[in-house]
Amino acid sequence: MRILFDQGTPAPLRHALPGHAVSSTYEMGWDKLENGDLLDVADSSFDAFITTDQNLRFQQKLTGRRLAILVLPTTSWPKIQLHISKVVAALNALRPGDFVELNFP
Repeated sequence: MRILFDQGTPAPLRHALPGHAVSSTYEMGWDKLENGDLLDVADSSFDAFITTDQNLRFQQKLTGRRLAILVLPTTSWPKIQLHISKVVAALNALRPGDFVELNFP
């Protein structure tokens, strides 16, 4: 799966996703794009977008996209690391166009 990390997504998460091709918005030169434009360009090049932007669904039109979106509840790598199996399971279950928000207890 081709995965794009948004700016707030902790980089170490990349190492927990073996078998996936992971890039960041910074690496792609897309870190200055607004969310709508970013989702448009990502939609044609990636399968999944991982973000920590809790407001994304309220700010952008998400229907009709091929890109699957996974929203993490925090930018904190130590907190995400405690729930890495949940993150990996959610990512592996994504289908084109899905929008999934994770919650950690």
